[in-house]
Amino acid sequence: MGWTETASLSFTARHESAEADAVMAALEMLEAHRSRLEQLFPRMPTNVTVVLHDSSLQLALAHPHLPLARRLAHPAGRRYVAGSFTSEELHLLAPQALRRLAAGPESLRALTLTPERTYTQLVVGVNNELLPPPLRPSTLRGYLRLGWLSEGAAQFLSGQVPFLRAALARRLRGRTPSFPPSVRDAALLGGSVFDLLESERGEEACVELALSADSDTAERKLERAFRSPFADIRLRWRSHLEHLASTPPAVTLPSGPAGR
Repeated sequence: MGWTETASLSFTARHESAEADAVMAALEMLEAHRSRLEQLFPRMPTNVTVVLHDSSLQLALAHPHLPLARRLAHPAGRRYVAGSFTSEELHLLAPQALRRLAAGPESLRALTLTPERTYTQLVVGVNNELLPPPLRPSTLRGYLRLGWLSEGAAQFLSGQVPFLRAALARRLRGRTPSFPPSVRDAALLGGSVFDLLESERGEEACVELALSADSDTAERKLERAFRSPFADIRLRWRSHLEHLASTPPAVTLPSGPAGR
């Protein structure tokens, strides 16, 4: 099968022709997600191309830093590091490849939200000068310091957090995670910070945190976002993590081969 293009209002997807129907469904979901983010963020990327790869090897060849990012992530969250981005492109695993990667229905649902998660990272980066894109020394340093913010906003706003229950439970069986989550834990635990913030102060506070591009420390950013002492936030976050790891998602999992 050859490669082809499928266009929607805001995106152009390059993919294997056999994936055309699944790609069209994914673009429809991505358009709906873009419309929602447009109501939350002052700036949006334009003319974004979505490149869908049939295997992790293809994706790694297109973005050589991605295997390193996956290797750096905690094993419990590595499967969800399934996309990357530049200023104008999203590079993702194709729907069929994401299905092969899933560990169960909830894992599949989380993985099928990879386009929304990766696009949200791009939107956050466009609106926060501390974070990629573009990937340059200053934004790389920003990501290493604030990976929990980039990954967390993306997980939360894409709707992934409720479907990471099994991975969270696996992670909590190990060493107690630091707060805010380290770079190693950001790809899995970052969303839980925003999920807690939304429950306490609403979605607007989550967007304000994602946009915070000042030089304050992570601790100060969190105290300002939660309006609470850092030590108290940390205790509530650890309790919230336990809750997320033990609570089935309230959203009914869709049926069908694509898991959508």
